[in-house]
Amino acid sequence: MELIQGTHKAPKFALQDFITNMPDIVINNILDRLPFQDAVRTCVLSRNWRFKWTMLTQLVLDVDFFDSIETEEEEEEDDDESNNESIVSKLLLQLRGPITKFELDIEHLSDAEDINNWILLLSRKGLTDFTLENSDYTPLTLPTNLFSCVELKHLKLRNCYFNPPPTFHGFPNLLSLDLCVEFEDNIQLGEFFTRCPLLEKLTMDDLFEFSKVNIIEIAKQENLKILSLKFNDFDEETAATSSSNIFELVGSLPKLQELHLDFEECRLIEGVGKKSFFTAFPCLKVLKLSDICLDNGIMFSFAFELIRSSPNLQTLEITPSNWNADSPPQVDYSTTRLLQLQSVMFDCLKGSENELRLMKYLLACSPSLKRMHIFSRFFSSAEEKLVFVRKLLKLYRASPVVEVELFWY
Repeated sequence: MELIQGTHKAPKFALQDFITNMPDIVINNILDRLPFQDAVRTCVLSRNWRFKWTMLTQLVLDVDFFDSIETEEEEEEDDDESNNESIVSKLLLQLRGPITKFELDIEHLSDAEDINNWILLLSRKGLTDFTLENSDYTPLTLPTNLFSCVELKHLKLRNCYFNPPPTFHGFPNLLSLDLCVEFEDNIQLGEFFTRCPLLEKLTMDDLFEFSKVNIIEIAKQENLKILSLKFNDFDEETAATSSSNIFELVGSLPKLQELHLDFEECRLIEGVGKKSFFTAFPCLKVLKLSDICLDNGIMFSFAFELIRSSPNLQTLEITPSNWNADSPPQVDYSTTRLLQLQSVMFDCLKGSENELRLMKYLLACSPSLKRMHIFSRFFSSAEEKLVFVRKLLKLYRASPVVEVELFWY
């Protein structure tokens, strides 16, 4: 038998790089979900990946990013204070596609002109989501270029001077606005709000004052669904606001679904009056009241009226303050009605009589309630805790499935 010698070769099963062969839009979505440092590091994977990161559309330069830069500078013994700004500038210039999201948390900005140039570049790149957090002690003056980014949908500013230029024509696409800023004395916020017709979420933190922001100006935002106001940094002459003003504001927002009010250093000077606010806020589903003094009669009455005026409320979170009581509550319990609450949370509870009154009302009028979580750090002894628990166990519960849990810390 004659053997035939051949050159038969085994088939090659080369590994395929499925990720590299994915469409660019898919790769970009993957890179956008990575921390920025990790996205840049993909350039060492292969020749094909060398410039993939330059197509990033979202740039998040937060504290972690700058901490990593400082660590590398310490290792290289580089003390150049302007190095951070130089790195940001180089990164922005290397990105080749649109930049839709840009978050910057920066401290010790050596040259304000840098941020002017950054925003000018971003305004030409289709920016829709912009966050600027200034960690320096001195507020940052915003460049006027920012107010020409008409494609913005989300804007968040921290520790800046806020004063739109006369040439500002509005943010016609803005959906959410988060401000913790200093307003100039001549600020015309009413005009600013009217030029943001699609606004759905408004957060005004720390420096919110009714003296500079008329409630009617906010009430014109008919599309507003989420509103968060923090009353803070008031002086003694203006350290109060009218509860009726707040009711008027909330009642003027027909689509409002979520409301967060923080009374950190603010007190209410009057009740809601004799007017009935039943069904005044039919769309409100989430209510958060922070640093509210339930031992104060006016503030307790305000919270009580606000809750029972929201028949479709589902989530309630209350953080009482530790102010001392100065007046008893004046509440008409005969006008109570059933609520749709499903979740209630009390934080920093002291166990005062007014707090128990409110819990009694919530448990008795919420047949759909699933859970009530109570957090407290004010009970110094086991005996005090036991007394409070016994009082709580005596309260009638309309819901057969509600779970009341206490957490001591």
